[in-house]
Amino acid sequence: MLRNGWYTENYTDRLAQYLEAGGIVGATGRGRISAASRQDYAVAAVAALLQDSEGNRTYELGGQSFDLFELAETITKLTGNDVRYRDLSIEQYRDALQQSGLDENAAEFVAAIDASIARGDLETNSQDLEALLGRPTTSLANVIGEARHRCA
Repeated sequence: MLRNGWYTENYTDRLAQYLEAGGIVGATGRGRISAASRQDYAVAAVAALLQDSEGNRTYELGGQSFDLFELAETITKLTGNDVRYRDLSIEQYRDALQQSGLDENAAEFVAAIDASIARGDLETNSQDLEALLGRPTTSLANVIGEARHRCA
């Protein structure tokens, strides 16, 4: 069983939006996210399927952790555009999501994910992903760089 963590692309697919707005808004506090690229998860899945092992095994997969302040700093360094993370309370974030067009249920759901991140639910210290890859996971900077090229 593969238990994938968060996908880095959950954030980097929104790079153009962050650059245009000059910021990232959320309610994660200093909660860390052990995200990895889709490509890393795909390679790990193939490696797990090809392993010659007996019994059932659960792999806890996640990359190097970061928080949204670090995400904003990395985007700023790589693009030269000033991007800052603005941390809101869960209630403020939910209200902002609704003001941006999400319905109440969707806004509650997205805000609940950020609350989960703030609690540390999306951070893992497992090395299973790197073990399956046989190398370090793709860095946050590299995934942002790839997204930047797609935005150009």
